[in-house]
Amino acid sequence: MPVYEYECPACEAVFEVQQRMTDDPLSKCPECDGAVKKIMSRSSFQLKGGGWYADGYSSSNATAGKASSPPPSPCKSGDSCASCPAASTT
Repeated sequence: MPVYEYECPACEAVFEVQQRMTDDPLSKCPECDGAVKKIMSRSSFQLKGGGWYADGYSSSNATAGKASSPPPSPCKSGDSCASCPAASTT
């Protein structure tokens, strides 16, 4: 059963509730009976099984025998992002 997180703006309480996906969302705070809102929080999502890598890279067996080289520069000029016109926030 999923765990949902709620917040009460009145008393600033944050609490978790285990609910079915088909259950209606809570509307009252258990602490002060104020109106609550459902908030987004981190999930415990984890990829498992063949083909998924925890770090986003292939296993060491896939790169065995290849010479390690530094990752390619994302910028063709090789400069830092501070000097890039696309990095300006104007």
